[in-house]
Amino acid sequence: MLKITPLLVAVMLLAACSHYGASSGADSSGIIIDRQGVDMSRYYSDLNECQGYASEVRVAERTATSTAGGAVVGGIIGAVVGDSDTAKRGAGVGAVTGAIKGVSSGSRERERVVKNCLRGRGYRVLN
Repeated sequence: MLKITPLLVAVMLLAACSHYGASSGADSSGIIIDRQGVDMSRYYSDLNECQGYASEVRVAERTATSTAGGAVVGGIIGAVVGDSDTAKRGAGVGAVTGAIKGVSSGSRERERVVKNCLRGRGYRVLN
């Protein structure tokens, strides 16, 4: 049985709260566009809309799935190489590793959505 720890709760809350925001220059997600001939006020409006689409990527669900999968795999490995305490520690390590993987995967997917949306609107995305 997976024990819910404060660390696991913190990782899941971070995943649930992850989002994009705009700033000056390159936006906070690190997207760089060719600004030549670009109306920047229109760009920021388009960027905001594209980030809205990206927010539909379900990072929290990916994180929960990866956390559970990591806990199962870690618990099995711990049980094979040790006793029940090792299995519990393995499940905990697997859960945290899975959560980190889920957050990372969801963040990369959100960035892809924003970039594809901007390209679809005619912007030259450089990275």
